[in-house]
Amino acid sequence: MQLDIFAPFSNATCQTLKRLLDIDALAEAAQKAGVRPDDPSRTDVRIGITGDLTGEVLYSFPPETTLEIVKMLSGMELTEIDEFVTSALGEIANIISGNAVTDLSTRDITCDILPPEIGGNKGSVVLDEAGYAFSTKVNTSVGEVNVLLKLKMD
Repeated sequence: MQLDIFAPFSNATCQTLKRLLDIDALAEAAQKAGVRPDDPSRTDVRIGITGDLTGEVLYSFPPETTLEIVKMLSGMELTEIDEFVTSALGEIANIISGNAVTDLSTRDITCDILPPEIGGNKGSVVLDEAGYAFSTKVNTSVGEVNVLLKLKMD
């Protein structure tokens, strides 16, 4: 597996944020990831991947980015990260992931996504030697979104 498997996820993140929020997003170059530092203030959304690739994609949002994204979607002034906010973030991650696996299907890689798991930062991500992990930071005018892809080819 190479970085080209990661491209559908970083591209889908940028394109979905543009379509849903009309904000420009630019992904930094993807890099191999190993251990992610703990940061309990971030909101993580995990989407499981099954099929030709198995694993997960993790979208990690700082609090300010989280609130601004959901404010733009809902038109509501938000001051805390509650169930409404995390549910909206889960839907955005679901849309991004759905777009990414659709792109993968054009490369003859068939995958499905699982429902989002939402929670605070759950600690470091350690790689399985048989798998691959790449990460990137997507920069937007409302803050950053970190995308970590942890997959292995079945």
